[in-house]
Amino acid sequence: MILLKNIRLIIVFVYSSICVGQVNISGSVSDSLNPISSATVILKDSLSKSIIAYTYTDDEGIYQLKTNKTGGFNLVVSSLGYEAKILPLVLNSEQKNLKIDVVLKEKPMDLDEVIIQAESPISISNDTINFKTKYFTDGTEQTVEDLLRRIPGLQIDSEGTIKVGNQEIEKLMVDGDDLFEKGYKILSKNMPAYPIEEVEVLKNYSNNRLLKGVEESNKVALNLKLDEKSKRIWFGNIETSIGNDSFYQLKGNLMNFGKKNKYYFLTNLNSIGYNATGDIQNLVRPFRINEPASIGDNQSVNTLLSLSPPQLNFKKSRTNFNNAELVSLNAIFNPTEKLKIKTLGFFNWDETDFFRNSTDFVDVSGASFTNTEDYQLQNKKRIAFGKLDFIYNFSKTKMLEATTKYNNGDFDDVSNLVFNGNSTLENLQHQNTLFDQKISYSTKFDDQKVFLLTGRFIDEESPQSYSFNEFFYDDLFPASDNANNVSQQSNSQMKFAGINAHLLDRRDKGNLLELQLGNEFREDKLFTTFSVLEDNSIIDQPTGYQNQTKYQVNDLYFKSKYLFKIKDFGFTAKLDAHQLFNRLENNNLSDHQSPFFINPSLGMDWKINGKNKLMTSYSYTTTNAGVLDVFDDFVLTGFRSFTKGTGDFNQLDASSLVFNYQLGNWSDRFFANTFIIYNKNHDFFSTNTQLQQNFAQSEKILIKDREFISINSDLDFYFKSISSNLKLDLGYTKSEFKNIVNSTGLREVTSNNYNYGLELRSGFRGAFNYHVGTKWTTSQIKTTIDNSFTNNVSFLDLSFVFNDKFDVQMQSELYYFGNLETDNTYYFLDFDARYKLIENKLTLGLSAKNLFNTERFRSFSISDIGFSTTEYRLLPRFVLLKMEYRF
Repeated sequence: MILLKNIRLIIVFVYSSICVGQVNISGSVSDSLNPISSATVILKDSLSKSIIAYTYTDDEGIYQLKTNKTGGFNLVVSSLGYEAKILPLVLNSEQKNLKIDVVLKEKPMDLDEVIIQAESPISISNDTINFKTKYFTDGTEQTVEDLLRRIPGLQIDSEGTIKVGNQEIEKLMVDGDDLFEKGYKILSKNMPAYPIEEVEVLKNYSNNRLLKGVEESNKVALNLKLDEKSKRIWFGNIETSIGNDSFYQLKGNLMNFGKKNKYYFLTNLNSIGYNATGDIQNLVRPFRINEPASIGDNQSVNTLLSLSPPQLNFKKSRTNFNNAELVSLNAIFNPTEKLKIKTLGFFNWDETDFFRNSTDFVDVSGASFTNTEDYQLQNKKRIAFGKLDFIYNFSKTKMLEATTKYNNGDFDDVSNLVFNGNSTLENLQHQNTLFDQKISYSTKFDDQKVFLLTGRFIDEESPQSYSFNEFFYDDLFPASDNANNVSQQSNSQMKFAGINAHLLDRRDKGNLLELQLGNEFREDKLFTTFSVLEDNSIIDQPTGYQNQTKYQVNDLYFKSKYLFKIKDFGFTAKLDAHQLFNRLENNNLSDHQSPFFINPSLGMDWKINGKNKLMTSYSYTTTNAGVLDVFDDFVLTGFRSFTKGTGDFNQLDASSLVFNYQLGNWSDRFFANTFIIYNKNHDFFSTNTQLQQNFAQSEKILIKDREFISINSDLDFYFKSISSNLKLDLGYTKSEFKNIVNSTGLREVTSNNYNYGLELRSGFRGAFNYHVGTKWTTSQIKTTIDNSFTNNVSFLDLSFVFNDKFDVQMQSELYYFGNLETDNTYYFLDFDARYKLIENKLTLGLSAKNLFNTERFRSFSISDIGFSTTEYRLLPRFVLLKMEYRF
């Protein structure tokens, strides 16, 4: 009877709670003339003063909040620079909608007076959005990358690229200081998450502090703010993992983030396929487009040969048989208030293995054959990189920045290749040496004018030594009867020197004038020697296969840009004038050229309202040919491929049209973004290829008219009722080009690619969360015949946080490869569990990868000459026992 009575009481309580109507409180906040955006609206209990609900006003000053509670309340409305207003309310169950418009009075800033403060998960101040991490995490986050996946609006792909909405971040800072620039993945993949108290999203970010508010910037950056107990002390963690079959991982972080000096030392050693660096070139050569003082960012040496594994539509860690060692030593010093010194030392040793079996079916222009390859590749690399930054602030309006970089890379690549039953061996030894010096001086004349003077010098060299212990080229070199192997020695050198003067003048009503005057000089040297050998003796160095190329380009330019604003419209006009002085020397024959051209562009952006934005632009560009386009004789670019340039000067013309429509903002519950890019190359480099079973020989040719169109649309919607975020991704690309194969005349080739997918990620505060998604891709190539295929990738990730000490993560994947009659579906399951033995000190874990022990997968691909099936070997199942200690 007591149990029945209690059940009745529970039913009555639940029923009465459901019957209580929900009150919708809405209205506007203004200063009597204009709406006030980002104002804080808080509903408080009039007695306990506890927060019942809160929200912020949108760009139009509109707010809305809901509650099912009744009684006496206070509605507190506040905004920076205004007097806070407190409005008493009495709510009852009969009320449904209550509209309250609030007018705030301006108030001078008074730092000695506190009006109202209430901690909220998200706060907005001008161009900064602040997220307090404790409201978005559940304790399972181990690295900064794991933490950022929890922050609303941030997107992190499988390789660690971080985007805010659809835009990649500029940098990832710690307490306002940046160490890795575009190489931020080294920080996000290694730094532990536990000391991070807040994540700041910095919109309209400027890399140069003097340009803030002057340049027209749409860049975005992230700043990690540490909790107070992690500042001005040495702290860190060490994690060790030991598994079956010699799988292991060892990670360590040692940090001290003081007010004047900051230190961050990290190490990562592993054989589990984990890439702790991301794309290392983003650290060595951070590339920024149209950035003030970015002269030389697009300059690097060109290399001919590569035996690196291909980029796969597959999680790279599953095919990465590695043995990696990474050490990074980083520090920031502030000897005086005016001087800041940044030092970075990076050392990476890695040995990777890659396994592939493939069958290529070729049927084009009279050539019909099948090639088989059993390919085993081993890459060894050693990279040492150092960077030294000096930033000296003469005053609040004058600043000098100097950056010195040195990179030394040593690589040894060996492949064991069985080609059509013949066992062969490739060996490629190559190095890279880079010295890069950049100096930039900035001065601000007043609040609206900035002048920058930048100089840069780059010296880079990349020699390569390639050998192949078979001879497949009897038809090319019939006189070499006894040949049984070949080799090629090459050396690519590049020197760059440039100076740039840049004036930015922000006019009335937001108009912006930019003027640049500069000169850039680049010299390339490309030396190649191709040898046909019998054993170790050179029997021929064929004419037409040796290069002595020296290519100099001097670009004297003037660039102008004007942004004109009329209310919510912005019009941008650009005009760049280039006077080139080209000099080409091929095999002791030299020539000169002095072309002049102008690159114009027009753009328009329209902020329709706070939720709708439209941007479009048109540009006409002329680009100068590079050294890999102008060398005169053939070079070996693979064990069965030869390539040569045009042997002459060329400038290529192109037109492009860009359209972008944005509905909502990335931090809203609903956000949609659509990009359309159309590009027409009036001139482009194509190939004239002689294709046989044992080799392919391609010569660059100049062709008219190539078209490309890309349409991509992303949609994000947050379902508050189920605390989950839905993401839709739709894309289409079409490319039309022409080439010649086996002297049959120009062939028209059309390529179509479609992708469509969706994801659903939960944000529950309870013990369980999920992330589920699927993506389909379809590729089609049309020549004289049509080839097409469709692939699918689906995943389901589950997270269980049973209590403060114990959590479990599960990741499952399904891959489907179209056009394969057998072995076309593959399943993967990964598992992670952690138990906190001592809170904030000692954690034990268990990690398992590839639990289904899928050993291989096969894929299908198409091209304009045929199709192929490829099989890749995967890392086997392994289980790791983990231990993490914090200090």
